[in-house]
Amino acid sequence: MAVFPGVKAAPLAYAAHVLAVLAAAAVLVWCIHFLGGLAFEASNKSLIFNIHPVLMLIGFIIIGSEAILSYKILPWRHEVNKIIHLVLHAIALVLGAVGVYAAFKFHNESGIDNLYSLHSWIGIGTISLYGIQWIFGFVTFFFPGSSPALRRKSLPWHVLFGLFVYILAIATAELGFLEKLTFLENAGLYKYSPQAFLVNFTALVVIFLGASVVLSAIAPANVDAPHGYTAVSEN
Repeated sequence: MAVFPGVKAAPLAYAAHVLAVLAAAAVLVWCIHFLGGLAFEASNKSLIFNIHPVLMLIGFIIIGSEAILSYKILPWRHEVNKIIHLVLHAIALVLGAVGVYAAFKFHNESGIDNLYSLHSWIGIGTISLYGIQWIFGFVTFFFPGSSPALRRKSLPWHVLFGLFVYILAIATAELGFLEKLTFLENAGLYKYSPQAFLVNFTALVVIFLGASVVLSAIAPANVDAPHGYTAVSEN
């Protein structure tokens, strides 16, 4: 899957780590400092909503990013990296599901309709595809596992579809930032306020994070390698 001769995955992966930390810090500052904190039960229903961006960014996108990068940067055997890849994606999926639940809970307790925006439509589709991708990967590459020939044929499609779902997740996050900031500005938030700047800054960081992860995934782990993912063995 390497398309950039001479470009190694490691520098891109390290950049992704830095951007992930920056994005996580930014969304926590936004939701805790500017929006008042996080809570599953509160009279102020906005605190319930605040769980949604935190879990979708840190839990779903950032941990999902680390799962993608695990094949590129971890020095351990392929089988160990595969388990880490599988577990991190499972954690991302569970936290993403909790984040989606928080949005529905906020809407239901606030008397707001569900699934009326493009953000919500793409978001539900993305997490559903993420779950399908995880189940396919588990059954094909982990347990019970398909034949080596089928795994070799499935691997490029698994990687390609995984990156497609990941890009959808990044796009969904961008729509979410835009939607929430628009609501806040319509409610009186000054368009050039520190909070508005922070939301836009976080959205930009997420774009660069996504680009770093995708480029790392398609770049070889080593310059001489044909691609970054280890070929499926005959065992």
